[in-house]
Amino acid sequence: MDTWENFKLHYHAFDADGAPFALDLSRANLPDGFLDRIEPDLQRAYTRMDALENGAIANPGENRRVGHYWLRAPFLSPSPEIASEITAAVEAIEHFAAEIHSGKIQGAHGAFENLLCIGIGGSALGPQLAAEALGNPLQDKLAVHFLDNTDPDGFDLVFAKLGTRLGRTLVIVTSKSGGTPEPRNAMIETKMRYEAAGLVFGAHAAAVTGKDSELDKLAIAENFLARFPMWDWVGGRTSETATVGLLPAALQGLPIRELLDGAAAMDKLTRSHNTAENPAALLAAAWFHLTNGRGAKDMVVLPYKDRLLLLARYLQQLVMESLGKERDLDGNTVNQGIAVYGNKGSTDQHAYVQQLREGVPNFFALFIEVLRDREGISPQIAPEVTSGDYLEGFLLGTRNALSENGRANITLTVERVNARVLGMLIALFERTVGIYAVLININAYDQPGVQAGKLAADTVLSVQREALALLRAHPGTPFNAEGIAAALKNSTLATSKIKLEELTELIFKVCEHLAVNPDKHVTKQVTKPFFNTTYTHLRPDANAPTTNH
Repeated sequence: MDTWENFKLHYHAFDADGAPFALDLSRANLPDGFLDRIEPDLQRAYTRMDALENGAIANPGENRRVGHYWLRAPFLSPSPEIASEITAAVEAIEHFAAEIHSGKIQGAHGAFENLLCIGIGGSALGPQLAAEALGNPLQDKLAVHFLDNTDPDGFDLVFAKLGTRLGRTLVIVTSKSGGTPEPRNAMIETKMRYEAAGLVFGAHAAAVTGKDSELDKLAIAENFLARFPMWDWVGGRTSETATVGLLPAALQGLPIRELLDGAAAMDKLTRSHNTAENPAALLAAAWFHLTNGRGAKDMVVLPYKDRLLLLARYLQQLVMESLGKERDLDGNTVNQGIAVYGNKGSTDQHAYVQQLREGVPNFFALFIEVLRDREGISPQIAPEVTSGDYLEGFLLGTRNALSENGRANITLTVERVNARVLGMLIALFERTVGIYAVLININAYDQPGVQAGKLAADTVLSVQREALALLRAHPGTPFNAEGIAAALKNSTLATSKIKLEELTELIFKVCEHLAVNPDKHVTKQVTKPFFNTTYTHLRPDANAPTTNH
């Protein structure tokens, strides 16, 4: 089949309540009859998605439903109480944002000018994507900053930007439990900054959290300006249209109703049981073919629009946390997933497109094409040619260059980037992930690996505390890693279940960290071989360097 005939067969144009977009699968190398063969599995996926929206338990391990689709259509939720909570939350967000913008609610030094969002994972990635994609420094109501890690140096960089303006900075702390280390740590350090500046933290803070969580209790006790619900039926990676994403967007001044409307319009399209009319089903089917249903290839996301720079990061969590599973629904070990990475066009052409075209063929590309160059008229930088024309040329040229070398790719085309379109994109990929998960028979809505990582971090911190306590109990006495490990192995419960060789390696790494941070008062004496390096606790009042070489 020639290129044009293939294009006519696999180019799918859609309209989401007045917002046109297109999905081009003509370069995905779909075999003849593939969609017909996969149709029974897609019908099974539609049934599963219907059950999900109707309130079926989607995460048996936590006995949770998954209701992010209700956020855009509360009338579809399984109870009037949930529908009422969703509606009330959006109205409360709009009311709170209006009072902040009008100056009715102010900080210690006047009307709020800055917004500091504290969160991790989905509590940061969605808001960051929206802020970057839709923001305008000349129009935003508040300038937005993020603390999305537990990196002290990262904290310092953000607070350096805020400078002396904490009294005009509103803080949103987002954490479902209130105990997640990254947002908890960032909140504690932020609170210290406010108190050091003579400011009352609670008078500058709002919380998005679960009812009766640690954060909820703290917000009540410290008189936060507002509290907004974080429901257990909304996962972090699907929370941009929940309070998690809507609150910072509204405070920034973004049109959250348009974001919700765009997502609702895409939901309506992707509920269809007619595969040819369902863009999420077509996209999921293409992913299934391109990865052999086994995650055999990575997905490279290439948005040709600066505003969508963070889309790849957003999709990394949505896709990889949802699909990266060791076992399927029948308990079989399958090690599923699709690795996602990306940058933006045409930056990619000066970075890794060389490998994409000629290197290891372990990927497929997903191009995001935005037809509208900018709001307003673009100047010509050559006869009849604008900068936007060049960008389009680079996209189409790169697509052709990959196709010519047998590298499969998909193109998703939208007219422009605005709140409605961003809502559509978020909803499209949410549903695509859900359908693909059914095709490969895994649960897209649990994340046991994330919990395992958190537990492992707790173990590391326990070992650090015990190693530091041992050094502190013998000030001035040098210990190497093997000596510390032997002492702890024989004396503490926390380390008794760790193999001695694993404990020793862990202690070496922990002590290396302790020795270069002055607040721990640990110095090291480097020796050869390296594993005989010793670590000594100095008395807090000792005037000595933290590291000796």
